[in-house]
Amino acid sequence: MRIPVVRHSTRRRRALRRRVLWSGAEVLVTVGVVLLLFVAHQLWWTNREARERAGRTVEALEKQWADDDRSRTSSTEAGTRARTSPTPDPTIGDTFRSDGKGNGNGDADGDGNSKGTGATAARNSSSAYAILTIPRLHLRVPVAEGTSKRRVLDKGYVGHYTGTQQPGQAGNFAVAGHRNTHGEPFRYVNRLRKGDTVEVETRGAVYTYAVDRTLPRTSARDGTTIAPVPRSTTHPAYGYTDRGYYLTLTTCTPEYTSTYRLVVWAKLTSMRPR
Repeated sequence: MRIPVVRHSTRRRRALRRRVLWSGAEVLVTVGVVLLLFVAHQLWWTNREARERAGRTVEALEKQWADDDRSRTSSTEAGTRARTSPTPDPTIGDTFRSDGKGNGNGDADGDGNSKGTGATAARNSSSAYAILTIPRLHLRVPVAEGTSKRRVLDKGYVGHYTGTQQPGQAGNFAVAGHRNTHGEPFRYVNRLRKGDTVEVETRGAVYTYAVDRTLPRTSARDGTTIAPVPRSTTHPAYGYTDRGYYLTLTTCTPEYTSTYRLVVWAKLTSMRPR
């Protein structure tokens, strides 16, 4: 009877293969866990963090405006408090009029291009100065100047396109917001329908816009969608030809990509002092 002989070199090769396979499995598990944590951070933690920050900012703005209101209130008789007329809002350069024409403050030549008061240029690009409310989406979010991801959008804010008009001005008040991650304020703007209201509240007034048209998808380079008279160069059937008071909401589409842009246009219907 022959006894099989196992060479030490064969044992070493088998042990080496087991170690390689085990090490490879550990690496794959580690990579999987890291990816899972990254996805959780992007889809859950950034949303939670940004929404909390945005909520605190909205509360801070409301408190600041309430304090401003109280500071403008004077009492001339004991026990009587009389509210003074609102101080003109520095973000407003042109007052809304139902005839579609400006009052000359921010649109001196009436062509829809704001001459402005310099407030936009002077505003800190990371500071929120307005609140955007969309009742259908149960959304109430701060608006800040600029569309920088780090300084504005990733904070859960909506960013105002620098160079476009301000709320209430003749022309186009255009803003952008994340559709996914970092608070994703514009995740469901595709659900907006004609006639839905969008409110923009500033220190001096509240502007109400009514949703009018939606461009489901266009190129990220379709810059005329935020022009004073908004229209799409890529899809000429979408947009406007007449001057007016517009609000443009833009975000990425499809979800979890940044390939295209989704655009929602609204028209100013009313303005009331705060």
